[in-house]
Amino acid sequence: MDFLTLLQLLDTTVRLATPLLLACLAGLYSERAGIFDIGLEGKMLAAAFFSAAFAYSTGSVWLGLLAGIGVSLVLSGIHGLASITFRGNQLISGLAITMLAGGMTVLIAQDWFKQGGRTPQLEGAARFEPITLPFAETLREVPFIGPLYYELISGHPILVYIAFALVPLTWWILFRTRFGLRLRAVGENPASVDTAGVSVVALRYSAVMICGVLCGLAGAYLATALQAGFVKDMTAGRGYIALAALIFAKWRPWYALWATLLFGLFQALELRPDLIQQVIGVKVQVQLLGALPYILTVVILAGFVGKAIPPRAGGEPYVKER
Repeated sequence: MDFLTLLQLLDTTVRLATPLLLACLAGLYSERAGIFDIGLEGKMLAAAFFSAAFAYSTGSVWLGLLAGIGVSLVLSGIHGLASITFRGNQLISGLAITMLAGGMTVLIAQDWFKQGGRTPQLEGAARFEPITLPFAETLREVPFIGPLYYELISGHPILVYIAFALVPLTWWILFRTRFGLRLRAVGENPASVDTAGVSVVALRYSAVMICGVLCGLAGAYLATALQAGFVKDMTAGRGYIALAALIFAKWRPWYALWATLLFGLFQALELRPDLIQQVIGVKVQVQLLGALPYILTVVILAGFVGKAIPPRAGGEPYVKER
């Protein structure tokens, strides 16, 4: 495998890892506050459809992005209402949101566009185009650094750069701010937070809404940047993969970055199994490459690389003592 081929593989890895990273950070905020959310898949799917639909209808990808974030926030509000206000089962609520989004997107897409549950192809200002960073063309011919900068770092849509910038921002919010301290505390011991006079409900709703915004970004990226429109079930389990990556990362932002890049690499290799054969000289089944992230997650959970311990109050509704 030559250097250029390696860079192209890593470029694909970054593009495929971006929606996983956004969804993983979304789950990180929610679960750190004690709200388990397996509805990441559904919120991404709904955001993907509405962002593509509005981008096509208005001709503006930014209005499409706002629409995707908006519908994701609505679904997050429903999840918060069910699991925080009414203290329902968080897993069932998240699953219901995913099932609702799966049927709703196809039904509305067929009603609006009459294309079998798809949106028309997005073009021009209705899509996020790759951004060429400064000096990328100038440095292109410089050995090693030029191709690295031009092929791997430059040439991505803006949402890719936003996703990677959110990693240090999330670390700073969670571990260097009062809000982050309280958010983590409410996921570990909500009674102590309540005793300190801080609203557990408000903190958990805040985390759920942040989760909605990030899922909206992830879904919009899928439909308006990674692809050029919406198709049925286009998230293809990415929400669940993001949850696996979150466990793999032990609910930490920087670990989440490396976990999602690893998962993205396996997805990239799934598209290019010939590269594995070139390196090891043995033909590898595509299905095995797709299953590797889950195998690694099982290894983590089995305790070979340390236990992945979720927030102690995760999944449990808080009932204030009188």
